[in-house]
Amino acid sequence: MYPLIEIQTVPIEIQMKVTNARLEYARGTAQMEVSRDKRGLQIRSQPIKVNIDTFEARSSVMPTTAQRIQQSAQNGIQASYEATAVLAQQGRAMMESPVDGTVIPQMAKDTVQRPMVNLNIQFLPSAGADLSWTGGEMSIHYEMDKLNFDWRMEQMNFTFVPGDIEFTMTQRPDVIIKYVGGPLYVPPSSDPDYEPVDVMA
Repeated sequence: MYPLIEIQTVPIEIQMKVTNARLEYARGTAQMEVSRDKRGLQIRSQPIKVNIDTFEARSSVMPTTAQRIQQSAQNGIQASYEATAVLAQQGRAMMESPVDGTVIPQMAKDTVQRPMVNLNIQFLPSAGADLSWTGGEMSIHYEMDKLNFDWRMEQMNFTFVPGDIEFTMTQRPDVIIKYVGGPLYVPPSSDPDYEPVDVMA
């Protein structure tokens, strides 16, 4: 005997589509402001300084009243020293001279022959100017310009898109029953290939 019925089952077929969650944002615009701080070049120069002191030179030509008094006092002291020296020499000569009386005429002769004229010739001014100086200096300071960048961005909008799962049934479940046997004869003896059953055996 062989089976007369063939049963075939068709399973269900489901297609699943998954969409992941995502975060979307609207891109904002940015603004940039640039400002410049100007610096520059600074030069500081101090020239040389010359100091000229002409006090001594002017005093030698035209002394002040105090200086005239001091110079006159010194000249008087010097003249008194010289006169004292001359009188001392004359007194010594008179003490050591013989009695013949020739000393006094000789003194008178020496006094007449001695030059008494003082021309007071000198180079004016007799003192030079006092010179002094301080050196000059120069300082250079350079500073580059400064750029300031100010970024301004608008607020960005974020949108959350949730995930999704989609099921699609591409094939329905089914049961297929197929008869695979031959024709049935009633009565069975009408079958051309009928062979009677031997019940005696």
